[in-house]
Amino acid sequence: MPLDRVPTLSPPLVLRTAPGAELVLTAEALNFVAELQARFGLRLHALMVARQRRQERIDRGELPDYLPETTEIRKGIWQAAPLPEALQDRRVEITGPVDRKMMINALNSGAKVFMADFEDATSPGFANIIAGHANMLDYRDGTLDFDDPKTGKSYRVGAVPALMIVRPRGLHMSEANVLIGGQPVSAALFDFGLNIFHNGRALAASGRGPFYYLPKLESHREARFWNDVFLFAQERTGLAQGTIKATVLIETLPAAFEMDEIIWELREHIAGLNCGRWDYIFSYIKTLRNHPAYVLPDRAEVTMDRAFLATYAARLVKVCHRRGVHAMGGMAAQIPVKDDDAANETAFAKVRADKQREVEMGHDGTWVAHPDLVPVALQVFDAAMPGPNQINRPRQEFRIEPAMLLKPHQGQITEAGVRANVSIAIEYLAQWLQGRGAVPINNLMEDAATAEISRAQLWQWIRHRAPVEMEDGSERNLSADWLGQLVQGEIGRLLERLGPNGFHRGHYASACRLLLDAATAEALPDFITTPAYQVLNALD
Repeated sequence: MPLDRVPTLSPPLVLRTAPGAELVLTAEALNFVAELQARFGLRLHALMVARQRRQERIDRGELPDYLPETTEIRKGIWQAAPLPEALQDRRVEITGPVDRKMMINALNSGAKVFMADFEDATSPGFANIIAGHANMLDYRDGTLDFDDPKTGKSYRVGAVPALMIVRPRGLHMSEANVLIGGQPVSAALFDFGLNIFHNGRALAASGRGPFYYLPKLESHREARFWNDVFLFAQERTGLAQGTIKATVLIETLPAAFEMDEIIWELREHIAGLNCGRWDYIFSYIKTLRNHPAYVLPDRAEVTMDRAFLATYAARLVKVCHRRGVHAMGGMAAQIPVKDDDAANETAFAKVRADKQREVEMGHDGTWVAHPDLVPVALQVFDAAMPGPNQINRPRQEFRIEPAMLLKPHQGQITEAGVRANVSIAIEYLAQWLQGRGAVPINNLMEDAATAEISRAQLWQWIRHRAPVEMEDGSERNLSADWLGQLVQGEIGRLLERLGPNGFHRGHYASACRLLLDAATAEALPDFITTPAYQVLNALD
């Protein structure tokens, strides 16, 4: 549709109030979001239907493979557009929610980049989302500060903050509190639209953006969708074409087979690809859900140094360096243990080994979840990567066949692993319903991907009657009945720890129901956050 032929739009209807909404949800900004929805909403719906159709084919026996129709792109000699100076050095990136204090701490962490996450690390209650966008305005204006009323401590952004990259919510999500034509607006278009409308020109003028992380893409057609959104947004906001730069998270199994094609579709806007390891494990289970040959062991045994995870990381480095963009490594989710130096040294040693593996493989940067891990990761990358990146280091020795991208990890499914999935999923979901998206559990900073892996593994083990090694050495098949008993046992422990009032105020009953419904459904639900969002929105 030509840019001068804008469809007639009714004003978006906002169903809630939230602090900061008067600054974020201006009439002009909402009209821009409405225009994005009008132009791209039907196309987005078609892409979501295409996801369902592909999953149906895989459920019937068709395994993921390289696309024959894009062979020329994969084999072609071409590169993406050059990277701007601000994105040359990304050796350590810290991720976190759009909470104000946590944003300031991340910006001051010493990391090169802060990924401000509206998706997995933010519970998407309307107040949280609007507050996050209001924080973006203050980041733009250099007024992002915070005085903690509980401690009296003041938080200010330092003189040399990390560069901020924004991750909008995924294409599958809706923002139920803003209606256009009686339907919820796309959460992805809502987050992107507000951010680019309010901040795009100012960030471009200062060389700080606008930069984005794109989550949960499953195909190059979805990358093409985002590219067209970028082209339109740049034209509408007066930005030069190619100003927007995006890093795509390769956190779905189908996307791993289309890395070249995704970069090709975004070649004027692409800055790199990232190994979104936790979501990738979840996607592996979800995509191959009907195939018993791909049942995975305990989560702790699904590590990046072997099987399908090692192969996908190697392919990502190979493809990115051939195309002239960053290959970003995965998350270190460890967090410091208070007053336990031995536990911290053990955790930090694991982080060092993980980051050493990544930099030796050829990654140009990596992720951490806590400021105390920034120096650890920086030390590893500084020692092994003296330049701003190692994009010019080719890794064409990797020859990767489709079966290598599907090879499952071998290992045990244990009673302890089953119980851990139950307790962690319930705890995370309850915290998410309370409004927290980044949650410390067992000395790891967990996000929504944790709940997704946990409930998907439980579903997979029930579906395929996987043998569970019991603590007494016997074996037992996980069933819906046994899972119910485990959940009830967990409820008993929560009641003992929190008391009835704390249990109910913490929404643990809803969290347990969400887990049971997802883990015992006839077909594995696409995202547990979809029904959880309905509960959250009713509570918000």
